[in-house]
Amino acid sequence: MELQTVTDVFCDSFAFGRSFTHPFQVNRFGNARVLRDAPRRSGPERGGEIVICTDSAQEAIQALLEHGRSRDTGCVITSDLVTNRALVDRVKAEGYRFGSTEAVFLRDLENIPEAQSEWTIRRVTTKEDADRLALAAKSRQILSSHLDGARPSVRAYVAEKEGEFVGWVRSIHVHPFEAYPSNLYVPLEHRRRGIATALMREMLLDDRRHGAQRSVLLASHAGAKLYPQLGYKQVGTLHLFIPRRHRG
Repeated sequence: MELQTVTDVFCDSFAFGRSFTHPFQVNRFGNARVLRDAPRRSGPERGGEIVICTDSAQEAIQALLEHGRSRDTGCVITSDLVTNRALVDRVKAEGYRFGSTEAVFLRDLENIPEAQSEWTIRRVTTKEDADRLALAAKSRQILSSHLDGARPSVRAYVAEKEGEFVGWVRSIHVHPFEAYPSNLYVPLEHRRRGIATALMREMLLDDRRHGAQRSVLLASHAGAKLYPQLGYKQVGTLHLFIPRRHRG
């Protein structure tokens, strides 16, 4: 699977997640993807994202300078499995501040071990549970309109014990054959008990039932330790940049 396709899955899934309150659109210009709010009648526009998949520092810089605005974050996805320091130095020289990196992972969904857990892992299928999850996560994870349908665009899963949600994750499925895990979280007091693993495995099994053949995700340094244990393989690195200068 090409890294460009992985990038498209990430961009479309990220935009879908940000569209809960107002449409967040993806526009493509060659290898660059420009993610921004749809036109608003009122209220401030949220910061956008300029995403470019390339190993060329010059191509990355050109895309950021051509499409970036003052509040737009720059994301350069490369095939490197570690930070590309030469790329970072060249983009910084153009007035960007280097933020962090995230590992880009891919997993084939043919073989998924069944999860063994003392917690109840279940999909959110009612408005009551969707509201409880929003309260626990402090943000809306799934809308009522997503609870029905043969293949909804997003599914949410919770781990529950004694009536308490002790972890959650959601799967965004806006591409025919690729799903995108999002917002995996286990509260600190419940970690190191296998909850995240059980949530992910249940979600991946359901992804496959709903027609997904692959799972694409981005992970912080902390999360990057978990996913190889779940069968994910790193295929690239996202380099995050924040503009220092006003760009109009």
